Amino acid sequence: MSPLLDVQNLSIRFPRPAARNAKFDRAGVPALHAVKDLSFAIAPGEVLGLVGESGSGKSVTSLAIMGLLPISANVSGEINFQNGSGNSSSILSLPPDSLRQLRGSRIAMIFQEPMTALNPVMRVGDQIAEAVLAHNRISKGEAWQRAVDGMREVAIPEPEHRARSYPHQLSGGMRQRVMIAMAIVNRPQLLIADEPTTALDVTIQAQILELLNELRRKFNLAMLFISHDLAVVSHVADRVAVMYAGNLVELGTKADIFDAPSHPYTQGLLRAIPTLATNRAEPLATIEGTVPTMAALPPGCAFEPRCDHRIPSCAASLPPLVEVSAGHWARCPVINS
Repeated sequence: MSPLLDVQNLSIRFPRPAARNAKFDRAGVPALHAVKDLSFAIAPGEVLGLVGESGSGKSVTSLAIMGLLPISANVSGEINFQNGSGNSSSILSLPPDSLRQLRGSRIAMIFQEPMTALNPVMRVGDQIAEAVLAHNRISKGEAWQRAVDGMREVAIPEPEHRARSYPHQLSGGMRQRVMIAMAIVNRPQLLIADEPTTALDVTIQAQILELLNELRRKFNLAMLFISHDLAVVSHVADRVAVMYAGNLVELGTKADIFDAPSHPYTQGLLRAIPTLATNRAEPLATIEGTVPTMAALPPGCAFEPRCDHRIPSCAASLPPLVEVSAGHWARCPVINS
């Protein structure tokens, strides 16, 4: 089966602050790499979890897929999306009108913070109906009814009444459900969920994750689920991609990543997750050091200064991705040797 979304060698660079007003970076001043040579694919109906610390390039990747990066961003590589005829279209080369038709209809996104993503002076029903009208030639009355039906599909009680509420009149969980309703109302094939449960308490988190799973099964949705929380990703993902400082460091099935992690960074993340068996008398395991900034990325493996397994070659050049087992890739010359 050909992938629904195929990302190949995606690199995203931004000009340094001193050159921000120039069309190009000044001579001899390298751009800031937010993402470097990232490749992954998502099959129809599959959920890929994209994991990493803040600043690893997860959200920037999602914005590149949606075509929402600022014009100052320098994007290279390929982002191919399968169209209805079975052929694929290159998102990076689509004209603006074609990209707007694709975005919100066949590819939709749930943004990280609904209170900033929603318009505070519009009723939530009108905002969902606006998404319907943008992609369908129907009356405003029909669009409103589809908005109410969308709110019902995401289990918002009394949707006819709630549709007339403003965002500030709803709880955090309800606002997130409105965002999900807006994303699925046009029946997309791919849903990008950027940290959809970060600002919610544990009980509401579980409800949102269950809702996303139900919608995935009901509409055969493929999903790119972005999170820094491995425990959350373990509940929803079929495969997991782990990013660090703009690089993909490990990619595999959920079982590969959680039962047999191959990269020291992935291993460190998993050790830091408390379980029922964790000794409360001892401090939690941590990864020493901090993530390097985009302006101070080393020439080799960005994780090398924090890694207990490092060897001299790690600092000299970026290790290649190596297939550890069928479908399981990791970027570490020590673990994979």
